[in-house]
Amino acid sequence: MTVLLSLFTVLALGGPGKGSAAKAAPTDSIGVEMRGGQRFVKHRVTAGETLTALTRRYHVSLDQLTAANPQIKNGLGIGQIVYVPRPAAGKTAAATTASKATAPAAVVVPARHTVAKGETLFGIARKYQLTPDELIRLNKLPAGGAVRVGQQLVLSGSSATAEPAAAPVRAAEVEAVPTTTVAKTPPPAPDKPAQIATVTSTAPAEKEKEEKREEREEKTERTPTRAGELLSRVVENGLGASIENNVTDKYLALHKTAPVGTIMQVKNSMNGLSVYVRVIGKLPDTGENNNILVRLSPRAVQKLGTSDARFRVETNYIPQ
Repeated sequence: MTVLLSLFTVLALGGPGKGSAAKAAPTDSIGVEMRGGQRFVKHRVTAGETLTALTRRYHVSLDQLTAANPQIKNGLGIGQIVYVPRPAAGKTAAATTASKATAPAAVVVPARHTVAKGETLFGIARKYQLTPDELIRLNKLPAGGAVRVGQQLVLSGSSATAEPAAAPVRAAEVEAVPTTTVAKTPPPAPDKPAQIATVTSTAPAEKEKEEKREEREEKTERTPTRAGELLSRVVENGLGASIENNVTDKYLALHKTAPVGTIMQVKNSMNGLSVYVRVIGKLPDTGENNNILVRLSPRAVQKLGTSDARFRVETNYIPQ
């Protein structure tokens, strides 16, 4: 009776082979499958799992996983089924222990790896039982996975948020960096008018200096150096006025008799202030100019320090 009960129990469990196979499957797997006489544990990938984690969990090497699952070279996807090779069901416990002893030890993965000469991304991934895609993702590398000698690569997910250290700059790279040279634009010649396209705003202090310099040059140009010039100098007294509708910043004048281009000194008889102006035309002989000796540009009038419409002036120039 006891023998019959034992036999019934064995048959109900599906025989000794099935019982041992079910017991051999890890608790986190989804089953066991036989392919070509080789037993495989079917594992469904969950979020955050890596190849390194699978090799440690099932005590297999990366080469064994890659040989059984060629598609994992491109990385793991959530829900993907991975076949993990296991010892045959018929092996004894001693054979299983021996195979574990001869299996390659799990690789200790450091936080970072410095790229040496001759190393490639694929070789580094293989060395640390990672995939190239994992290294590309952790280090934000280009799609091609190019690496440089001396570059530091992040190997563990805990350091993924840290930026990889910059690779040492080689002399060849420094020479290849283009440099930008800013050419200084020379100032325009003083005897040439500034072009409209190159006119820039000038600070009041600099503009005042420029005006004084021009005035000194005109004064120096027309200062008599010979006795003949002193004898031919023309000095006149009369009324001065402003040139109407004139908006230039130059020191200009309209005179009845002085030739165009004459440099003329005009002095305010009331306060002694003077200015050097250039005659640009003849004063029209009209009724409003009957008593006017010279008309000046607003800038020249301002230099004489008067706000009157008409004012007493003395002109002094050498006829050309």
